[in-house]
Amino acid sequence: CKRRNYSTTKNKRKHPGRVEYKKFCPFCGKHTTHRETR
Repeated sequence: CKRRNYSTTKNKRKHPGRVEYKKFCPFCGKHTTHRETR
């Protein structure tokens, strides 16, 4: 899913790249990967 559903804070030292989360998408109705956008 390409929608922006979640906003989180991240530790840039621990995760220098982009973060991916497997979370529930209310628009799709299922668990999908939510990637960090720039």
